Amino acid sequence: MKVSKAQAQANRARVVETAATLFRERGYDGVGVADLMAAAGFTHGGFYKHFRSKADLMAESAACSIAQTAALSAGADISDFVKAYLSRAHRDTRASGCTMAALGADAARQPEAVRATFAAGIESLLAALSTASNSPDPADAGETRARYLDTLAHAVGAIVMSRACPDDSPLADEILAICRDRILASLNASATEHPPVQDRGSTDGQHP
Repeated sequence: MKVSKAQAQANRARVVETAATLFRERGYDGVGVADLMAAAGFTHGGFYKHFRSKADLMAESAACSIAQTAALSAGADISDFVKAYLSRAHRDTRASGCTMAALGADAARQPEAVRATFAAGIESLLAALSTASNSPDPADAGETRARYLDTLAHAVGAIVMSRACPDDSPLADEILAICRDRILASLNASATEHPPVQDRGSTDGQHP
């Protein structure tokens, strides 16, 4: 029976979503095409109707899951983002957590298309976090980008290190707690040194 175009698109999306979950949970080398297709409810042979290679699926699934994280982060207060990111709940939900932390090390060994997807994903996460900053000053925008890039790299590294420890290891929690506190302290200090530019339409802290 011929599959409609709409059904084919739905099937492809299901494979991508399944891959995004399994890759984060097991790593790129820990999931074969046959197992992935079976988990999505399809036969192995149907894979190449949708994708040229496993690398193509790796890139597309990473783009999909990173976009979801960016959407959830858009406009979020950076301190709230850090608290949620460097939590035990995030650390323990690898399959549905941040793709950067789950697969960043794996991506470094993959084809350029996969690494390009991660580079674009980093930019999208920075853009999402930066939407909370409305300063029109280019210099301030550059400082905001640098601060958020430092924060993101620090947070991702902390999750990677925490997950490398045994699940019940005191060190796993210590890494999260110390990094979370240090990042928040740094953000608070930076906010004090570089307060937001006041809207020109307001005075004395009062909005028009």
